[in-house]
Amino acid sequence: MAGKLAAPVLPAPGTPMVDIRGLSTVFELPGRRFTVHENLDLTVQRGEVLSLVGGSGTGKTVLLRQILGLEHPAAGEIRVLGRPVAELGQRGAASRVGMLFQHGALFSAFTVLENIAFPLSELRTLPAELVREAAIVKLQMVGLKPEDGAKMPSDLSGGMIKRVALARALIMDPPLLLLDEPTAGLDPDSSDGFVTLLRALHRDLALTVIMVTHDLDTLFELSTRIAVLADRRVIVNGPPKDVIAFQHPFVHDFFLGPRGQRAMELLREYPFAV
Repeated sequence: MAGKLAAPVLPAPGTPMVDIRGLSTVFELPGRRFTVHENLDLTVQRGEVLSLVGGSGTGKTVLLRQILGLEHPAAGEIRVLGRPVAELGQRGAASRVGMLFQHGALFSAFTVLENIAFPLSELRTLPAELVREAAIVKLQMVGLKPEDGAKMPSDLSGGMIKRVALARALIMDPPLLLLDEPTAGLDPDSSDGFVTLLRALHRDLALTVIMVTHDLDTLFELSTRIAVLADRRVIVNGPPKDVIAFQHPFVHDFFLGPRGQRAMELLREYPFAV
């Protein structure tokens, strides 16, 4: 109905927000067939913050794009909010799944407010003033001021770009939020501030979050579970303490290498992650 935005329908209680079964991802290159995922399974329950970690080429971002419906696996099934992801794509998944891309992916010719409002504007069902008001609400929700709405992306710091991109990801009030390296490229203070913001939004908006990150600080401050991608599948999936104890070369190098002491300190500082 014009002037109204339907609330996203959540799956029935007990139904996973994301359920991936038997997923295989194959890329065809000249003279070569490259398999990224093979018979991969992954389940994400409502309210979780699940972090995906893995080495280069393990298909972490590819998996996010498949959950969003932007890419399609060679085999297997992905269900999002209790429905096949292909069904969500028929009417667009923007109202159900928000995506924060690694570098923000803001439109350079749009103002901050126009960037945030873009998904709502594209619906063409809401009055322009209502769309603008919704964008201002989201702008302030991520810690920016109304006057920042008139700025161009070229005027923004790295931290502000992340916040604007996050506001745009939340403009449709999605119950599921995907984050691709949310703190990459930020200085320590900006990173800490963004992590604090994400934690508050997860709590206040009852979000389910799937996050790709290489940053151990971000990983341990936000994750309720960690899924490790290696050997073309999820080799371990559980609370941080259990994942660190898992015997695998990547797990050892990632968590218990030069940054290991820092990781263990964070586990002690944030006991909810254990």
